[in-house]
Amino acid sequence: MTITFIFFLGLFIALVGVVPPGLLNITAAKISLKEGHTRGIVFSIGVCLTVIAQTYIAALFARYLSNHPEVISILQRVAFVIFVLITVYFLFITKKQPKKQKVPKIRSKRSRFFHGVFLSAINVFPIPYQAYMTITLASFGWLKFDQISIITYVAGAATGTFVMLYVYIFFFDKIKEKPFTSQQNMNLIIGCITGIISIITFVNIIRAL
Repeated sequence: MTITFIFFLGLFIALVGVVPPGLLNITAAKISLKEGHTRGIVFSIGVCLTVIAQTYIAALFARYLSNHPEVISILQRVAFVIFVLITVYFLFITKKQPKKQKVPKIRSKRSRFFHGVFLSAINVFPIPYQAYMTITLASFGWLKFDQISIITYVAGAATGTFVMLYVYIFFFDKIKEKPFTSQQNMNLIIGCITGIISIITFVNIIRAL
């Protein structure tokens, strides 16, 4: 397959993976609303840097993961604990924090960049997702595990992730005057999303036992 085709395969699969509202795209939109468009983009760049590493690792170990489902099982358990903690934080802890009527401290661009790197790093779902997709593409003969193909696919995945994050930033900027984009409601949205992900992950863990 051509390099261009592989690039767009990576872009499309990443778009599909990031389309559902999740922690990363909602956080990118939230930062853009509260601190400005530029910092939202900087956060997204940090996310994409981690996505590059995650997708590359997933491609390199795709065959290993397919032959050792217990590895994915371990990742699911780790993700479950992380998302439960995030859900508790956004649904309960943020509500108890006293409201202070003062100008919020705006973080630096560098801080938001590493914020994106960190949140993307604790989101381990792209690894099994991309591992599964690369194995599937390879089974169709659309992707080979040579270095050039992997790098091209990774570049497409990073581009697709950034495009979808930017779509969320753009969309929320257009509806920023709506009531549900307030600080409390944004926290509620994130908490509900991570709660749903936690439940789905827990069900998958139980079904795998």
